[in-house]
Amino acid sequence: MSLAGLDDPLNEGPPTAPTALAPAPVGRPNNSFARLVPNVVLIVAALFFILPLLALARFAMQKVPTVLWDWDTLFDKWSLKPLAVAFGEPEFWPAFRLSLKLAAGTVLLTMLLLLPTAIWVHLRIPRMRPVIEFVTVLPYMIPAIALVAGIKLVKPHARWFLNSDLSLIPFYVVLALPFTYRSIDAGLRAIDLRTLVDASRSLGSGWLSTIGRVLIPNLRTAIISAAFLTAAVVMGEYTIARLLLIDSLPPYQRILVGTDTQAGFGLNLLALLGTTSLFVFVSVLTKKRDRKRKSFAYAATQLAASQEPSPA
Repeated sequence: MSLAGLDDPLNEGPPTAPTALAPAPVGRPNNSFARLVPNVVLIVAALFFILPLLALARFAMQKVPTVLWDWDTLFDKWSLKPLAVAFGEPEFWPAFRLSLKLAAGTVLLTMLLLLPTAIWVHLRIPRMRPVIEFVTVLPYMIPAIALVAGIKLVKPHARWFLNSDLSLIPFYVVLALPFTYRSIDAGLRAIDLRTLVDASRSLGSGWLSTIGRVLIPNLRTAIISAAFLTAAVVMGEYTIARLLLIDSLPPYQRILVGTDTQAGFGLNLLALLGTTSLFVFVSVLTKKRDRKRKSFAYAATQLAASQEPSPA
């Protein structure tokens, strides 16, 4: 047996047992089919949303009959005159201002009711959250015509209230509940609510000060989302306003479609684009806030790591 290899510094000794294979890192799937399916779904959803808008824009803004429409007349006779006609009607601006008042009043009443309720449920009775969620989703499950039938029954006994233009606000609060409550609930779940409330109360703040100076700044994105969702519901609701004979924007749009079809559909297109812009703005605002929050958390982590005492 040769001992020449014992003094060799490159000799690493007898071979060891093979080590276990490290698990593959978790990330995006390498399968091209798995990456293709989400893109196809997004494209189909975009076409499902955009194509009707393009058809509505062509009908409202282009003065070319459908039977004459082809590739040669695709870009002919487009005009914004229907929108000018819609804005020039004397009934438009009073209806638009009334809808803005209804939207502002609905947002204010929604926040005054839902924000304290959601905070109280999260702090004191968390077991009732499934019940509250079920109750708030009922306006989405029950058709609006059922609410209209109930209003029709009580209208002879509450004319003092239903004759006011602002009587739509409580009904719009109910219609917006499925969207507004979930937005506020998601915002409350994203923060350490109990710690913030206990810290504020231990420093001597009352409940109003705690909600106004501590919780609302941390729920800013959720509140803005709920407000925009409520405004979108108000600006598009027609049935209740038509039943109560209140001349808000949706009934005016219906009347305008009957008198001037292109102007009416042009106004409908503008309303759809406006509500869509609100949702896009909420999405962009949420992403920016999340990016700032992650940057702040990363900076705080780096600062805490730099202040740790170095080992001796």
